[in-house]
Amino acid sequence: MVSPGIEVLLAQRRDLLRGKRVGFVGNYTVTDSRLRPVIDLLWDSREWRLSVLFGPEHGIKNAAREGQPVSSEIDPHTGLMSYSLYGDLYKPTGAMLRDIDVLVIDLPDIGSRYYTNMSTLAYCLEICGELGLPAVVLDRPNPLGGVRREGNLPEKSYYSFVCMYPVPIRHGLTTGELARLYDSKLERPADLTVVPVEGWEREQMFPATGLPFVPASPNTNSFEMCVLYPGTCLFEGTNLSVGRGTANPFAIIGAPWVNGHQIADVFNALKLPGIVARPVYFTPWYSIHQGELCSGVQLHVVDAEALEPVRAGLALLQIVAQEYQDFAFLPGSDNKLPPIDRLAGTDKLRLAVSQGRALAYLDEARPDVQDFATSIKPFLLY
Repeated sequence: MVSPGIEVLLAQRRDLLRGKRVGFVGNYTVTDSRLRPVIDLLWDSREWRLSVLFGPEHGIKNAAREGQPVSSEIDPHTGLMSYSLYGDLYKPTGAMLRDIDVLVIDLPDIGSRYYTNMSTLAYCLEICGELGLPAVVLDRPNPLGGVRREGNLPEKSYYSFVCMYPVPIRHGLTTGELARLYDSKLERPADLTVVPVEGWEREQMFPATGLPFVPASPNTNSFEMCVLYPGTCLFEGTNLSVGRGTANPFAIIGAPWVNGHQIADVFNALKLPGIVARPVYFTPWYSIHQGELCSGVQLHVVDAEALEPVRAGLALLQIVAQEYQDFAFLPGSDNKLPPIDRLAGTDKLRLAVSQGRALAYLDEARPDVQDFATSIKPFLLY
């Protein structure tokens, strides 16, 4: 059985918090292996005083929709101030941290560079370094395992809140390892302690951990979604639905003008390992194509260990782009980059899709990913 960092902290490293005023970054869906919220575990202890909360995207209650700004408020459960780090601010201010002695960060990741919890982690380390405030990161397993890496490394001019550091789309690192990597790049590194996971091996994907699956965000509804997300999230930069507003977000891809039977046949003919496409019809209850009958495919993971989700997602994207004149990449707004370029961290992927060479681009990016795998060895914990 794998023990997440919070359990190791409570069993072995209580000295990190004893007698201190504690700030916590996370939300109520962050739990131990017995499904007890970490906020409650910290709140109930008499050895330290939990003083303030900070919520990432979706808020401390993990209830806001994607991209929806969240307001700071008094947490009704604890009565503590809960500051939003996804609204007017993405980075805590010195005033917010003034009355604490240590900042505890327990932010689950789903193994993809786009997932904004890790950007919140980066900003928290940055402010801790600036203030000289100790940071304690409670580690969790990477649900996609810690061995395989896919995608491309972003270009610096394309860094954003969904792409803050040069890591591949599927990065193969734990939260704690990312914290060590990010901290090494800061001008003023934080006084960082990572409380590691016990019992996890890098080869293990989430089902092998024995831990209960708790959605890390409203659309993270299953392990299968986590596996598909590195590839299918790229469709967020297009005029197709990614299944938001259905029971299977990021597993369903389609639009009113798509023929799901045709797409499934072409995709399955590629015989990509670990995945099968099934034609579906669906009507999203919100997000793009809300209330419209769409056709498309549902992607089914039949072998998570064999699947290369970035390759599968790009293959599907290339098929739709080639088969349908109605396909389009969403434009940027308010002088911002097109969403696909923000996700990819480059315009080269978008151009490659337009040229019919998306998978060739992925192959060309592989040496950079291999170099990354070598460079991060000093930051690995397992």
